[in-house]
Amino acid sequence: MSAACCPLTEDTFSRFPSQSNVYGLSVLPCPGPGGHELLAATLKGKVTNFKYQDLRDNLRAGAREVQFTYIPVDAEIVSIDSFSKSPPKRGLVVGITFIKDSGNKASPFLNIYCDYEPGSEYNLDSIAQSCLNLELKFTPFQLCHAEVHDGDQQETVFLLGGNDQYIHLYKENESLHQFEEQPVENLFPELRDLPSNVTWLSVHNIPDTQRRITAYGCQSGYFCISHVDQGKREILQSWSLQQDGPLSKVLIFRMPYACDDQTFKEEYSVLVTSTIELSAVYRNILQSGLREQLLLPESDQFDSVLSAVTADVDFDGEPEILLGTYGQELLCYKYIQRPGAERQFQLLWQRSFPSPLLCMAVVDLTCDGLYELAIVCLKGLHILQQSLTKTSRCLIQRLREQVARTKMSDVTDTQKEPDAEPSNDYRHDCTTYIQI
Repeated sequence: MSAACCPLTEDTFSRFPSQSNVYGLSVLPCPGPGGHELLAATLKGKVTNFKYQDLRDNLRAGAREVQFTYIPVDAEIVSIDSFSKSPPKRGLVVGITFIKDSGNKASPFLNIYCDYEPGSEYNLDSIAQSCLNLELKFTPFQLCHAEVHDGDQQETVFLLGGNDQYIHLYKENESLHQFEEQPVENLFPELRDLPSNVTWLSVHNIPDTQRRITAYGCQSGYFCISHVDQGKREILQSWSLQQDGPLSKVLIFRMPYACDDQTFKEEYSVLVTSTIELSAVYRNILQSGLREQLLLPESDQFDSVLSAVTADVDFDGEPEILLGTYGQELLCYKYIQRPGAERQFQLLWQRSFPSPLLCMAVVDLTCDGLYELAIVCLKGLHILQQSLTKTSRCLIQRLREQVARTKMSDVTDTQKEPDAEPSNDYRHDCTTYIQI
């Protein structure tokens, strides 16, 4: 596979003052009409805000350092995360964990930034000055967030893993204008009695239900997937497996699943990446558990896999899997049909980078309906985009196909009901179809 096979082109590169790590990237929620933004943290206490700005009717990429208070100059940032509060609450929340060198010992901290002043809830510079500083008794790992049902209300909470074999939960106390640690098992019974230090945690709420899927991977190679009823706080199903080496990421995503009647429906699958073994996808988790395992061939040939995302790169309605490796390769896998065999994942293309790929995110930064791929490498942030020429060709072709199908449908309906008035439904169909 050659880099020419990759349909993504690099739009911009922003160099960091020092290297980042696998927990160093966060997508900044944007409440307004503009595109999303990114926060990237580096080990030497610096946080970079990346976004596109509309200047004289042209989009310009820009990166600037944000001065978050109470982060010492000699601190090493471990992880960063951000979220927008669950309605009806308003405001942006940013969490940063770091380790301060305090002479003979290292002191870990979690800083939570949130501005309660009306009009400043989404102002990043104001938020960066409003800090709750929490000293930790463990070395922090991944910091992430999840929306939970707490009684009749929805609440977004921070979840922080550490070297104490525990997941710590931080929930907002609105009356005191601060976040407080609460026992994680109160809201996440599936995270009680962990067998090892968790290196990656993924939580996905199933739409229109009070159920969720929680998956985590550990340093020991153990991973667990749970199906949970949030309302009853009850574990409905749980599956686990022990692998040989540390796990770098677990990712819950949706992919098409073939039914017996030749139709397709979406089901939940889980990607598990390892530092020394082949990465694997466990399909149709809620019905099959861990029985349907699909390996990603050659995923162990480029040093450790450190990051992973899913994205519909070729606009065919099915997600591809993108893996970032320490061996400086971006790998793209597609679930395809081989002659005389069942569908399997195949390495579609790969692209080389000048340094190891640490973490990635798929996000619409330019607010044009197309998702960019943000990649944090050892030396900085790469932004990859779809080719607008290829995208426009795809859009025009699909509109033509949709119009042809609509005309054929109108002719058929007229033959069946000659007195019926022509349908205008094609307007809605075309509008839906261009959202690729």
